[in-house]
Amino acid sequence: MFQSDKPLHEDNVHSEWVDFNGHMNDAEYARVFSIAAEHLIENVGISTQFREENAYSIYTLDVHICYLAEVYEGQAFRVTAQLLDHDSKRMHLFFVMENDEGKHLATCEQMLMGIDMNERRSAPFPAEVKVRIERIAQAHEQLPIPAEAGRKIGIRKGAHFT
Repeated sequence: MFQSDKPLHEDNVHSEWVDFNGHMNDAEYARVFSIAAEHLIENVGISTQFREENAYSIYTLDVHICYLAEVYEGQAFRVTAQLLDHDSKRMHLFFVMENDEGKHLATCEQMLMGIDMNERRSAPFPAEVKVRIERIAQAHEQLPIPAEAGRKIGIRKGAHFT
């Protein structure tokens, strides 16, 4: 089972991830958070073998990334996750990318859904997966909801940026 304070993914910013502004390209953040989500999915029991044997997988329904600090070539980072909510076939997750000092570099809120691959339609989590998700939910229920969770995109009237 993954823990909210234990990294799901650790890496350094690769040179090919750096864009014309000299920092990590926005698409690469999506890659990093996708890799972390894959590790989380494996943690709840949906491995390659499980997908093949059960014709069941997880799809991403929604992603919201917030870029909080510039990240440069070679910089080390880690990604942790918190389960915010779940139901019979969906997980609402919040990922944090941080540096070695614990500074938040980016966040990613995701909604994932279980899928019957034969029908290619949403389907409840298989029993063994549901049990793991329930354990994670119990372990995370006392954690505070991150300030960035549930944000919407828009232009705030009267906001001035320098």
